[in-house]
Amino acid sequence: MHFLDPHFLIETLGIAGVVGIIFAESGLLIGFFLPGDSLLFTAGLLASQGYLSIALLAILCPLAAILGDNTGYAIGKKVGPKIFRKEESFFFNKKHIERSKKFFEKYGPKAIVLARFIPIVRTFTPIIAGVGEMPYSKFLFYNASGGILWTLFSIVLGYTFGQIIPNPDKYLLPVIGAIIIISFIPPVVEYIKIRKEIAQ
Repeated sequence: MHFLDPHFLIETLGIAGVVGIIFAESGLLIGFFLPGDSLLFTAGLLASQGYLSIALLAILCPLAAILGDNTGYAIGKKVGPKIFRKEESFFFNKKHIERSKKFFEKYGPKAIVLARFIPIVRTFTPIIAGVGEMPYSKFLFYNASGGILWTLFSIVLGYTFGQIIPNPDKYLLPVIGAIIIISFIPPVVEYIKIRKEIAQ
């Protein structure tokens, strides 16, 4: 879909759009389908070419990710177990909640950090933390750590790629495709493991 193309989004919405999407993907139920990893990488690459400010990206994107997770935590804390009884819709799939719940149970508080690097799971994990009434001080520590690591790693990766590769625009689509494929490997592996456990 053209409107989910990171390059198109950045050209159309600018840095405010990048920040808004990172916020939404980090903790709003409707944000699970947004292209966070590839968006941050593309933003970093475009910053290396002078189209965006790398300083603003480095400040605003981690902040957006941290605030987004805080919002997800607040949603989970407020809604609580009701979220598991919510009717399925285009924006809400119980499988995403269940997958995130198992991920959180397996890794504990550090799941807040690890989930940052896994699409879909990163949207629902802070909500699960709120539902499970994880102490906010502990959540905030892991939330901030994960938000800073994920956003800066992705931005710096894109920025470095743009600096060292001549004419990086030529390779943008294949690299974004590779990022999307790689980022979906962990949830697929986790899904297969869960299916095997259920079958046994």
